[in-house]
Amino acid sequence: MTSLSPVLKQATPVVVDHAQGSWIHGTDGRSYLDFTTGIGVTSTGHCHPKVVAAAREQVGKIIHAQYTTVMHQPLLALTEKLGEVLPEGLDSVFYANSGSEAVEAAIRLARMATGRPNIVVFQGGFHGRTVAAASLTTAGTKFSAGYAPLMAGVHMSAFPYAYRYGWDEEAAVAFALQELDYLLQTRTAPNDTAAFLIEPALGDGGYLPTPGAFMDGLRERADRHGIQLIFDEVQAGVGRTGRFWGHQYSNVAPDIIITAKGIASGFPISAIAASTETMSKAWPGSQGGTYGGNAVSAAAGVATLEVVEEEGLVENSRVRGDQLQAGLIQIQERFPVIGDVRGRGLMQGIEFTAEDGAPDARTATAVQQATTDQGLLTLTCGPAGNVVRLIPALVVTADEITTGLERFEAALAAVTEAVTTATGS
Repeated sequence: MTSLSPVLKQATPVVVDHAQGSWIHGTDGRSYLDFTTGIGVTSTGHCHPKVVAAAREQVGKIIHAQYTTVMHQPLLALTEKLGEVLPEGLDSVFYANSGSEAVEAAIRLARMATGRPNIVVFQGGFHGRTVAAASLTTAGTKFSAGYAPLMAGVHMSAFPYAYRYGWDEEAAVAFALQELDYLLQTRTAPNDTAAFLIEPALGDGGYLPTPGAFMDGLRERADRHGIQLIFDEVQAGVGRTGRFWGHQYSNVAPDIIITAKGIASGFPISAIAASTETMSKAWPGSQGGTYGGNAVSAAAGVATLEVVEEEGLVENSRVRGDQLQAGLIQIQERFPVIGDVRGRGLMQGIEFTAEDGAPDARTATAVQQATTDQGLLTLTCGPAGNVVRLIPALVVTADEITTGLERFEAALAAVTEAVTTATGS
């Protein structure tokens, strides 16, 4: 019999029957509180009625209207709607299907706009699995191992990961900026450097918010050297962090922004935005694609942005995120296996650390599996796999956050009790 690739490992054993809002209902008859949202994709919750209605209506009109052949109304409407939330000056948009494609389009544009070959990324960043995107990814070797040769012209600099270094944030930022300056002196000269590419909050790298002072330092250096500053908002954007864009916790704006995931509540679409001046420097034929800007996905994107605005979901993300983090910090006080709790909005990470300070992936994995038993779906991340990440939908309620915290703590208690029993301590 034909089956899925054995390399595709399921994080949970759940087979979905149907889903609504923050809940997935399995074929096993159980209901699960979904704090994964398809890795931050179903921003308005599962099957939001307005998104469903928009997609259904569009399917009856036209499904595939290849947008360099014929234009369609949903893409024009989505572009107009995006213009209401894009950083000032980023008034030109290119659409693709996935985050990886959008990342590749962004670095292609930066190279063409500057005439320079090199891209600087930051340790722990995740930008995708296609050749160029994997070459830019440093969140773990699994994303690029066995895939050599990778794309040339990529240089990695330090990320201000304060907890890992054992420093405060100010010291970590100073160190990371010093290392970036050293990289520009030793590996990639500024006039050979096309772009800095960074996530405003690391995703697969461990759910680490990027400090505003570090973003300020990147902007200053980018302006000084004529380097494009690219923000990968694939996971952090569309209200996930309690601001519409993750970078809005800083005082800087990007030259190019990348969005995907939550922009259409589960329909595949991605985009990059830049100024018309910058976008016009892309070479003829360098942008395109068969499925990019799909009509049904675009219609879902318009509905998603309307729901985010009408239901105040960015503010809900901030408030419910504060509630979630406060609850996790209280749990941390009762369970010393948790070394760090961090995040912004509904993008929260719990890092597990052994007594000697080493990453504790075994406990993180056990807790992630145990949450499923408790009816809560979670995921892990981080280079060592020792971070459990919680990614509720932006529509999550206060009661659902409370339920999630209770189920997370029950899973944690079950795992630590099992370890205590096994060791006899």
